[in-house]
Amino acid sequence: METYGGRRTQGERDAMTVEIGYALCSAAFAAAVLFGAVAGPAYLFSLPAGARSALVGVGAALGGVVFLVRVVSVLVRFGRGGQPSQPGRTNPDS
Repeated sequence: METYGGRRTQGERDAMTVEIGYALCSAAFAAAVLFGAVAGPAYLFSLPAGARSALVGVGAALGGVVFLVRVVSVLVRFGRGGQPSQPGRTNPDS
């Protein structure tokens, strides 16, 4: 993915766009699932207002952290060139 001093090809730009979209969508999904798991009981059960706000706050904070960690991890892995040199091959001797 690195072109030292040169321009990126259209294929490289497209791959980067797809990877950014994947990172954002998968991070949003993971954050929403975590938020629902943590804050969901606050809405399902009749909890006191303090407990409800605490669960929603913790769920939002954890969801935000998971979102950021997921986006960064996907984009860093993509930047390292995690693609195999010969797609479809599992053994270098094959």
